[in-house]
Amino acid sequence: MRLPLLLIALSLAVASTCATSAEPPKYRVGDRLKPSKAHSQPRHNYQQIGWEALIPADWDPAAPFRNMNFGALSDADARATKALALLRKAWDEAPVEARWNGQRVRIPGFVVPLERHDERVTEFLLVPYFGACIHVPPPPANQIIDVFPDEPVPNMRTMDTVWVIGVLEARRSEAKSSSDHRMGMGTAGYRMKAELIEPYKDR
Repeated sequence: MRLPLLLIALSLAVASTCATSAEPPKYRVGDRLKPSKAHSQPRHNYQQIGWEALIPADWDPAAPFRNMNFGALSDADARATKALALLRKAWDEAPVEARWNGQRVRIPGFVVPLERHDERVTEFLLVPYFGACIHVPPPPANQIIDVFPDEPVPNMRTMDTVWVIGVLEARRSEAKSSSDHRMGMGTAGYRMKAELIEPYKDR
């Protein structure tokens, strides 16, 4: 099992689904985006990367769970609660890949809006699979990017799919939603000032 799929499987194994927005029929919880070509010209050169590139090669997210049998746990089991707490701590502290710090990159993902001004999004999380931070527990910190657009983005909805171009920072932050009593949405291991945001298309 490849690492991103393992991350999804672990989070789904220790918590119930708690949907807070309508799910488009095109995607299911855990779905990732397929490769796609650019649809507009960037202002400068960039390096296109995938989410696996943000994970240090020597980090093993499954290490704390080697002796756990998730299939035997129910939501009401105290061991499941303990496992979820262990998961959350390990993933909030997940290491980042320092070589991307200060690099201009292009990466696709799903949107989780955090801040709005006059119905325009001024801050959002970019996450690698459908449902992250919404339908299932947040991914590891090294799989969340806290994005600040150069200009507020109109008509942006939860779990919209986009390409984002900007300079990546290896800078950890606690992501919260101002629209829901500052609800914690996870710990972001990266931050980006987005120069360009374009809709994702799979063709």
